[in-house]
Amino acid sequence: MKTTPERNFLHSSQSSQNIGNDDTNKHNQRTRPSLKYFKSFVKKFAVLLAIFRSGKKKSAAEVSGGEVTRNSRARWVPSFSTDVSSESNNKNSSWKFSNSYATSSAASGQLGMGNFSFEELYKATGKFSPDKIIGEGGFGTVYMGKLSDGSLVAIKRSKKTAHDKNLAEFKNEINTLSRIEHLNLVRLYGYLEHEDEKMIVVEYVSHGTLREHLNGTRGNGLEIGERLDIAIDVAHAITYLHMYTDHPIIHRDIKSSNILLTEKLRAKVADFGFARLAPDDPAATHISTQIKGTAGYLDPEYLRTYQLTAKSDVYSFGVLLVELMTGRYPLEPKKPLGERVTIRWAMQMLKQGDAVIAMDPRLWRSPASTMAMDRVMNLALQCLAPERQSRPSMKICAEILWGIRKELRDQALAHVPPLASHHSADFIHKGDDDKKTNMLVTSLNDDENGSDNYKKFVSA
Repeated sequence: MKTTPERNFLHSSQSSQNIGNDDTNKHNQRTRPSLKYFKSFVKKFAVLLAIFRSGKKKSAAEVSGGEVTRNSRARWVPSFSTDVSSESNNKNSSWKFSNSYATSSAASGQLGMGNFSFEELYKATGKFSPDKIIGEGGFGTVYMGKLSDGSLVAIKRSKKTAHDKNLAEFKNEINTLSRIEHLNLVRLYGYLEHEDEKMIVVEYVSHGTLREHLNGTRGNGLEIGERLDIAIDVAHAITYLHMYTDHPIIHRDIKSSNILLTEKLRAKVADFGFARLAPDDPAATHISTQIKGTAGYLDPEYLRTYQLTAKSDVYSFGVLLVELMTGRYPLEPKKPLGERVTIRWAMQMLKQGDAVIAMDPRLWRSPASTMAMDRVMNLALQCLAPERQSRPSMKICAEILWGIRKELRDQALAHVPPLASHHSADFIHKGDDDKKTNMLVTSLNDDENGSDNYKKFVSA
């Protein structure tokens, strides 16, 4: 067969580059079938991938009742939890991928359906058994669910009698959760709209709410170091919402019952039904909106002016700091008259130089813990400033809290008594103070290996 000029040119070019390398040319000829086979395999794989993608797009359009609009947000919710300490039974369990489609227009957009069926969630909750209830709220009831693969989830089921009232909250929570992903924020797995049923499927966090731990109904009590860790986690989460999302988000309902704790007492902020996006205009200073939130945590300037800003979250965080250190609810109607508003009473104690009087009586008093109490109360005082311009940002709050946490650990380590010899008759009979000091230092060092992670605003 006659060689074409193009092939002759190619052959001559290859020959000029490989003079004296006949063995190499022979080897290349032998490997050409393998190369052709590999190229064929790659082409087939690309075709299969294209078919797979087109199938997914088609199913998404069918689920949302037609063509997905260009402005719709399609969120692929990964199949695993970023919280390795939560009770997911199997840390490497494979979740099914859950497609969540939330129209960017919250006012009129039909929310699509994640790929959880009603039957699946009905079965996961034991037919919505009362034994599976783990919480109640304005939106409805929260159930613990166990999927067919053994994975645990939390399922928020809307009240059927309050759909019109709570539909905006339902859409708002889905839209907000679909925008965020952070180690200290509860994670969205999917949601469902089925006739008159509306449900949100989120990450299951195993150890209840911060309020339950402060009440003593969950856990074994929170030490001072653990309370500081929780405050730092929450500060990181809110800083992420305010500064590191595509569009800043104001949570608007920071409170102890919306802070969930993992088995290792890491905090996760939940419940985004009242969340609002910050203004689109960078020059805008606030959002004019109706009042939403929880009594005792609401920014008084927001209450007075109806102007919502990120500093409204800072005020609520200040209330949370007081709650953490005193153990009390923000409002205590059964206390003496001067103590019924906890922040007012605690700040009065601080100004008198007696912040330790407001300290949770279950916390052990020591030079390190009283130092931490005083400094946290001073930070809370800044967060609770009447005018928003006087309040620090959440990023500054996190940095200050981290400094307090470090100083607490350093002071506790400096006051550790020397270990007695095992021959000492007094070793077993050491005083309670020494035992508590050693326990405090152990608690402070439990997470020391991972402490560097908390110097950063970690996004999961």
